[in-house]
This record gives sequence, structure tokens and C-alpha cells, in this order.
Amino acid sequence: MPLLTFNDRGIYCARADVYIDPWKPVPRALITHGHADHSRWGNDHYLSTRLAAPVIKYRLGDIDLETVEYGEVKTINGVKFSFHPAGHIIGSAQIRVEYKGEIWVASGDYKLEDDGLCQPYEPVQCQHFITESTFGLPVYRWIPQEELFADINDWWRATAAEGRTAIITGYALGKAQRILDGLDTSIGKIYTHGAIENTNEVLRAQGIKLPDTTRVTREVNKKEYPGNIVVATPGAIGQPWVKKFGNASVAAASGWMTLRGARRRRGADRGFVLSDHCDWPSLLEAIDLTGADNIYVTHGYTAIFSKYLREQGYNAVELETDYEGELAEIETKGSEETSKENALADEE
Repeated sequence: MPLLTFNDRGIYCARADVYIDPWKPVPRALITHGHADHSRWGNDHYLSTRLAAPVIKYRLGDIDLETVEYGEVKTINGVKFSFHPAGHIIGSAQIRVEYKGEIWVASGDYKLEDDGLCQPYEPVQCQHFITESTFGLPVYRWIPQEELFADINDWWRATAAEGRTAIITGYALGKAQRILDGLDTSIGKIYTHGAIENTNEVLRAQGIKLPDTTRVTREVNKKEYPGNIVVATPGAIGQPWVKKFGNASVAAASGWMTLRGARRRRGADRGFVLSDHCDWPSLLEAIDLTGADNIYVTHGYTAIFSKYLREQGYNAVELETDYEGELAEIETKGSEETSKENALADEE
């Protein structure tokens, strides 16, 4: 039997009786990161990186959570588990699993570009590699982050010069903080949606440095918004909450902005191609860096991507999972606390 198998609850290691990112409740869960499709409520015991733990606890509540440092080895019934930087969001990890010379890596979600905010991706050698394929088509190719944020700041600057409010959307955990970190605060003041500011507070409490932000509340005078920028969740766009900003320009930051029509469907005037997942070249580079011959393709363009890998000589198979990549992370349907924050924001 392989060291890792896939069943109706998730990625399973029978030898250690643990699951990686299970989508149904299990006794023991190893969690790659805090996004809702990978970190779910209901497990008896959780294991994550120390950096991921505060957000996981904030989102899931009072859970039994144990933490490890990057590279620290946790041995369970002879199986060695270790967490290694995935470069996706703060605290995100790939999980390496080893037993009697058989080595697997479950990558969760990951990106190769160093965003300067989370721990940079580290390739891990293995024979079996489980990869996402959220953007597993050749059309998805990101421009360097520096160029992208120059474009975002130019848009904000132009919007401010027109006396309008700039609104840019990104999911509350990961994308929002990356946007904040790239904004030029000399242009104006940064306001944040409640769900984003709650996440910011959790991250700041663990020592993560973010620029100064102000929570959007009913106490803020509407006249203060023009010329400044609001970082909001995608689910807030089209809601009554947006009306308080008056004459505004709305931008969406997502890898899906590559596609024609995506901006219109998000109710945005502008689209910026910004993703915390790999583009096509980075997916191929990451797989090559592992040295693995056996590739297991999860969420995204699984059929197309696995077919391409087989044509390149890999033993690649596609798998059905409950992971959704950036489709889940845009949080228009998201986690329970995000829904509550959207409801509260609509009242403010």
C-alpha cells in the first residue's frame, strides 16, 4: 500500500492514522494553511505550523491545536512528518511524509514568487508530489510583483486625483495583506473591510508588520473616503455597504483577471492579475524541482494539466478533492465568520 492514499475524507496516511487537510471530520488532521477549503472545523486534533496557528484558531474557534516549526520532524508510529514553506500565505506549508525511504510531499496551495510577506517557497525532494492546478493552463502567466503594484498604485493615484474613492478586493486572509503590503501609503489613507481588519489584528498580534489601516465603520465620515483606498472582500461588492463610498472606482485583484469577462462578472472597473497560486511556468518549475516522477493533480485544471505532465514523461494522475483554490479563497461564499462580517458591514 502507498504511504499516502486518497479517500472520501481526504489525503490519508494509514500507517500513522492521520489525514492531511481533510474535508470531513477525522481524529487527527495535519493542516497546510488557514484557508477554509484546507482548514475545516470538526477534527479532534490539529497540527499546523506555529505561524499558521493564530488565524486557524481565530477562524475555527476553540480547537485542540498543536504546532511545529518549519523543518521540525514529528514522528508518528515511525512515519516522519515535517512542514516546509509553501510561499502561499503566512504560515502556509508543504507537508513532507517519509517512511522507510518512501517520500511524499503534499503541497497544499503554493507559489514560487517571494512576495516579501510570507515565508518563501522551498522545494522539497520526493518521489511522490501532490500538486494543485488552480491555474494549470499556459494562458496563466504572472508579471513580476513589483510591476503589478506599480500599476495598482498608479490606478489609486489617478483615482485620487479625480476626487474618487479607490476600492480593491482580495480575500481576507492572504491576498488582502499582500495588497496592503504593496500599497504606496504616501498616496493616501487605507481603509479596510471588517473581515480583513479582523484578520489583520490576528496577524499583527503575532508580530506580522502591516501598514496602518482604518476599519470601515458607520462612525467614519463619508467625506473622508475620496482620495483614499478601501481594501474589501469580493463578497462586499454589489452590497449596500459599497454605497457609502460614493463615486468610487472598483478593482479586483485575482489570477482570474487573466480571463476576458472576469472583471465584469466581479463588478469591477479594473482588474489586476494578482494570485497567491502558481502560474503555468511556476507549476512546471516546482514539479521539476521536487525530482518526483509520480505527480497527483488536485484542484484546478486537473485533466488538462495531468495530461500535459504525462506527455512530458511523468506518471501523473488527476484526483477529485474538495479543494477549490482561488475559487474558495475569494470568499464570496467563504467561511462562517466572513459571512457574519459581510452582514455586519452591510449594516454599517
